[in-house]
Amino acid sequence: MRQSELFPAEKGRLGTDESGKGDYFGPLVVAGFFLPEEQEEVLSELGVKDSKRFSDNRVRELAGLIKKGYTHSIVTIGPEKYNSLYTKLRNLNRILAWAHSRAIENILEEVNCKLAITDQFGDKAFVLNALMKRGKSIELIQRPKAEEDLAVAAASILARAEFLTRLYFLSKDIGMDLPKGASPLVEEAGLKLVKAHGVQVLDKVAKKHFKNTARILSSV
Repeated sequence: MRQSELFPAEKGRLGTDESGKGDYFGPLVVAGFFLPEEQEEVLSELGVKDSKRFSDNRVRELAGLIKKGYTHSIVTIGPEKYNSLYTKLRNLNRILAWAHSRAIENILEEVNCKLAITDQFGDKAFVLNALMKRGKSIELIQRPKAEEDLAVAAASILARAEFLTRLYFLSKDIGMDLPKGASPLVEEAGLKLVKAHGVQVLDKVAKKHFKNTARILSSV
């Protein structure tokens, strides 16, 4: 008898989202969140929505509340691992697919869920092919602006909060504040780091395939 026959599917849906994809410094983080059907109103009352609409402090506050009450998963790929994966795969969407699939699988170990929603970031087949035994039977929906869905919005909050925490500790470790994003301010920080610690420091703190790297190195 299959597990799904022993344990009927729980009503609700799973959402996943990522943070750090557009940030030169820091990790790539993907979070998964299971939203039980009867909990939609609770999340709405908490004010859950796409993390990009909140301040960093509010993101951290909401993430703390969400973590306490709901099944979730956070997959973090630090800069060194990220750079290694990118060298092998040469494709950000394949890295994202691997991380989203891991977040989904982790939640399916705890919840027998039949529906997962993710943001549209590439060929849906990337995620489906990366899923393992449990995930093969799930219905996967990828769509633009998926953060409008409460399950995905909650995942976006968890992912962003983890990214902010990791970037904070990475800044502490390296002895300098690492800015978010990929702006000229980011390149200034990268140039200071390379002058102080050598080119190899970028392996530890940055996503090296960004165009920022070439501009930083050309300025050294």
